[in-house]
Amino acid sequence: MSSTQRSGGVVAVDRSLLTKIVSASMAGTVVEWYDFFLYATASTIVFNKVLLPKMGNEYDAIIAAFLTYAVGFVARPLGGIVFGQIGDRLGRKQTLQITIMLIGVATVLMGCLPTYQQIGVWAPILLVTLRFVQGLALGGEWGGAVLLVAEHAPDSQRAFWASWPQAAVPVGNVLATAVLWIMTTTLPAEGFLAWGWRVAFWLSAVVVLVGYYIRTKITDAPIFQAAKAELDSEKAAGYGVLEVLKRYPRGVLTGMGLRFAENIMYYLVVTFSIVYLGTGLKMNTGAILGVIAIAHVCHFIVIPIVGRVADRVGRKPVYLAGAVLGGTWGFWAFPAFGTKETWVILLTIIVGLVFHALMYAGQPAIMAEMFPTRMRYSGVSISYQVTSIVAGSLAPVFATEWLKSTGSWWPTALYLLIAGIITTVAVIALRETRGASLHALDTADAARAEAAPNGAEARA
Repeated sequence: MSSTQRSGGVVAVDRSLLTKIVSASMAGTVVEWYDFFLYATASTIVFNKVLLPKMGNEYDAIIAAFLTYAVGFVARPLGGIVFGQIGDRLGRKQTLQITIMLIGVATVLMGCLPTYQQIGVWAPILLVTLRFVQGLALGGEWGGAVLLVAEHAPDSQRAFWASWPQAAVPVGNVLATAVLWIMTTTLPAEGFLAWGWRVAFWLSAVVVLVGYYIRTKITDAPIFQAAKAELDSEKAAGYGVLEVLKRYPRGVLTGMGLRFAENIMYYLVVTFSIVYLGTGLKMNTGAILGVIAIAHVCHFIVIPIVGRVADRVGRKPVYLAGAVLGGTWGFWAFPAFGTKETWVILLTIIVGLVFHALMYAGQPAIMAEMFPTRMRYSGVSISYQVTSIVAGSLAPVFATEWLKSTGSWWPTALYLLIAGIITTVAVIALRETRGASLHALDTADAARAEAAPNGAEARA
């Protein structure tokens, strides 16, 4: 049964089924991002001390940890290609079950790694290997999770419903931050570095099993099942990464431009802030993690609200506001951090995540409305994940290097401003798709494919 049924020209929503789909998508996304953000936070406070060789100073150690963190981003496009291909061919559900198990196993094994003092260079080698597996799995996770919802949602409410998997990201981050906060505040520093941090990684096994079970209870959307039937009978023009790059290059490039500032801003707000406050301003790690956790809760609340607004006023104005406001964040955020006032820092990070939500909430709907069903998983995964290599993966590395070499936050603020300008250009080039029909998109795509049977590009 579909989550939407058409009667007399009016679309009725089966909310119970749609809620079940959203819950399944969110459950897995929480797991994936718990694991992924756990690594990000541990990079700033643990790995540079126990799994990597000693460096000349604190900043060099953090940069080294961030570089191992960046390996996951490099792997994400590969995951998007591999699992996008699988997801477009076999289904969103099966692909998501594979990715959740992969990232869970990799995270649990991270918690079992011997230290650098115990096995030397093999510690960072194993860490980077497991990080690669994490990134590979996450590269396939996002596209499937958001499309599972977007393809079930009614046209007029797609941004709202598809924003819920996005809201699951801060939930996973809250859990990761909270676990590390509990460990850092209840254990002495020696105990935390010796074994306390490992508990957070081992707990991943519990949430993985819960998420996997929930995902066994859902099915792919009828629109995907119809597209799959056409592929199986060889009536469709094709699917996968090469097909989407050939026929929808504009959609891929626009999606990458939309992603650029959003991805950079997120990792500056939630990852580099920890470095700036902890290492730069010498604030207490437990207090910083507490502030970050509260800010993530606010982020979770705001994302669906922004999704609702994007359904009412359009994708472009909301996203444009996020790109413009986000570009200004660094110029006033870092001076606010300099006050060392907890409530000022909390408010600054919350506002940063609100600006981020203006871009982040509508992404699944926007990207789903760019590509036809037969290549949608590949299209959204490539647009989303390739950008992360040059955006989110490098943002905290650059910012930490600039802080070390100049002692100033100005280069980072300028970096974010330039990113905001790039994304603003992409938003201006974006076609407004509020209320677009995915069925109509498939029909138009079929007509283009039939008109260009020899592989001529359909510019869309």
